[in-house]
Amino acid sequence: MTSNRATALDARRVLFEGLVDYAGLFPPAAESMRDAVARYDEYRRGSHAWALGKFVVPVARLAEFEAAARAVITSGERWPLALIAGADFAADIRVIEEFVQRASSIAIVAAIEVKGSTLDAVGSIGRSAALLRANVPDAFDVYVEVPIANDSAILLAGLAEFGLRAKVRTGGVEAGAFPSAHQLAGFLNACVATGVTFKATAGLHHAMRAEYPLTYDAASERGTMFGFLNVFLAGLFLRDGLAPTDAEALLEERDPKSIAFSSAGITWRGHTIDAASIRDARARFAISFGSCSFAEPVADLSSLGLL
Repeated sequence: MTSNRATALDARRVLFEGLVDYAGLFPPAAESMRDAVARYDEYRRGSHAWALGKFVVPVARLAEFEAAARAVITSGERWPLALIAGADFAADIRVIEEFVQRASSIAIVAAIEVKGSTLDAVGSIGRSAALLRANVPDAFDVYVEVPIANDSAILLAGLAEFGLRAKVRTGGVEAGAFPSAHQLAGFLNACVATGVTFKATAGLHHAMRAEYPLTYDAASERGTMFGFLNVFLAGLFLRDGLAPTDAEALLEERDPKSIAFSSAGITWRGHTIDAASIRDARARFAISFGSCSFAEPVADLSSLGLL
């Protein structure tokens, strides 16, 4: 099915729309600002633009982004940004405020992402976010990257208290950066239990779980990666009542033929979720994933006949 025939009611369209936040500045791509901006501009004008999400940029590089973006953004166009804050979120507030004052004609701060590994850190981030919202007109969401090696339920409950969202790291450029399926299923299940919305990042270039090169280097180490279909379907099915043990199995699923797509819904090994539930989950629960490549996820979906 081609993207121009996908309709708003098609489960495939609902699942993939705006799913990929473009993070070309980050490893393993690590593109220059000029090249990353040019690629994002190209993707926004391409036939799969409907699957493209936000442009991901560190707060520390906003001035650099602004200079590169002004050279390509056409009049009246505003790019949605996901800003990666530094260790001192409070110190980044002024930088973000000044950027919005200068660049509101070309960009919208749609999300801010920051690390937080303790309840104290979550509280500080929540208070800083409230201060920023008082001074910035953009309706941004704040995602806190939480560790998932141990039970993350307490931290997620803290996020819920402050109206924050969760970010989970699902891989990296080294095999040791990937969590286990048990850890990731635990995180997703805790998001369901606490009502916390999430996004994912790292190691999700491909649709299905398999062994892939970890970088673009010809001599790259290989490792087993989660597929973005595995991760997001596990989250959606968990929210729809799937047992956590089954979610682990879905996270480890390697057979694309086990997943059946139709305009009405998605089925995996006897479990079905309808398009309306997918739409609600995408809007309220499972938002997007950051990837330094947009072309690879699109190519994988095309090879599976889903675009």
